[in-house]
Amino acid sequence: MTEYSNEFMETEIGFDAAPARLTVDLSAIVSNWRTMRALSGTARTGAVVKADGYGLGIEDVGEALYEAGAADFFVAVPEEGATLRRFAPDARIFVLSGMWPGTEAMFFGNGLVPVLASEEQLAFFFAAIADYGDYPCALQVDTGFNRLGLSHDEALRLAADDARPASFSPVLVLSHLACGDDAAAPMNREQLARFRDVANAFEGVEASLSASAGILLGADYHFELTRPGIALYGGDSAPGASKKLQPAATAEARIIQTRFAKKGENVSYGATQQLDRESRLAIVSAGYADGYLRAKSGTGVPLRDAVPSGGMGFIAGHRVPILGRITMDMTIFDITDLPEGAVRAGDYVELFGPNIALDDAAAAAGTIGYELLTSLGLRYNRRYIQPD
Repeated sequence: MTEYSNEFMETEIGFDAAPARLTVDLSAIVSNWRTMRALSGTARTGAVVKADGYGLGIEDVGEALYEAGAADFFVAVPEEGATLRRFAPDARIFVLSGMWPGTEAMFFGNGLVPVLASEEQLAFFFAAIADYGDYPCALQVDTGFNRLGLSHDEALRLAADDARPASFSPVLVLSHLACGDDAAAPMNREQLARFRDVANAFEGVEASLSASAGILLGADYHFELTRPGIALYGGDSAPGASKKLQPAATAEARIIQTRFAKKGENVSYGATQQLDRESRLAIVSAGYADGYLRAKSGTGVPLRDAVPSGGMGFIAGHRVPILGRITMDMTIFDITDLPEGAVRAGDYVELFGPNIALDDAAAAAGTIGYELLTSLGLRYNRRYIQPD
C-alpha cells in the first residue's frame, strides 16, 4: 500500500487556486435588504433565506442580515431554521412547510414558528401544543395561487371559531401573490381583496402578502410585514426590478487550456457546433454539475431552436460566447475576438456577476435567476465579502 506524507495531504484548495469560485458580497445583500425596507414603507421587512440562502449560504447570509436589523426570517424546512437559529439568536424564524409528526422537538427546541397551511396541520399542531403549552404559529391562506394554504372560507371559519384551543395564538397570517411580477395583472387586486378579508378577520394579528415583486406594487400590498427573497440576492422579481439592486454573487471558473481549432472542425459533444473560422477556444472548469445549466449551451440543445443565442462569459474586458454543448465539468468559450495574449490558461472567466447579469445568464438557459442561484453546485470555493 502506498504511503502518503501528511505534509502534502491537504484537503482544501485556496480561493485563488480553485477551479471554480464564488464571491458572495454580503455588503450587497445587506444593501439590497435596506433598499427593499425603504420600498416597504411603514411595513417591517423580513428576509427569505430558504434554499440555503438562495444558494449563497444561509449561515453567512442570515448572520449578515440579522446584524443589519432583520428580525423576521422565512425558511422552507425546519432543518434550515435550526441552522439559522445559531446565527440569528433572537429572530422570529418562520418555517413555510409547517409542522409534521416527528418534527416537534426541532420546532420547540429551536424556537421555530410553523406556518400552518391545512386542516390536517392545524389538527396536529393543536394536539402538539396540548402537551407543550402555548406556542406561536402562522397561518398560510390561499387567495388564488392554489399552492399552499387554507381556503378563504376555511380561514374565516377558523377566525370565528370560539371552540378553537385557548392556547392557539397565531402571530402572522400570510398569503402569496401569483402574478406579483406583472403590475397590470387583475389577479393581484383579486388576491388583495381576499387577503384583506382574512387579515381583518384575524384582528390584532400581523399580516404579510408581499414578497419581492409584491413590495413593488405599492403600499396597499405591504400590510405589517414584507418578505423579500430574490431581491436580496440581486435578482429580478419583476422586469427591470434588479436595476435598483446590487449584484450579490460572482461565479468564475478557471481556464484549463486554450487551443486553436481550424475552420470546419467541430466542438464538444454531438459535433453540433461547426466552426466557420479559424478559432481560439478556452476550456473552462465549470459545467452543469456546477449549476452552469446545459440549456445555456451554444448549440445542440432544444432551447437553441427557439432562442438562437446561448450563454456568454466575460474575460479581459470582453463578452465571449459559449461554443457547443456545456458538459458536466467543462464549458468551451470562443476567445477568437480577444487580442492575442489577452487570455491564457489559469485565468478566470466570469460566468455571472457584475458583467454578466444573473438574470441574463439565466435567460440564456430559458430560466430565471432563482433557479440559477439555487442550482449552484458544491464545488465552488466561496469567498464572502463582509459588510462594513
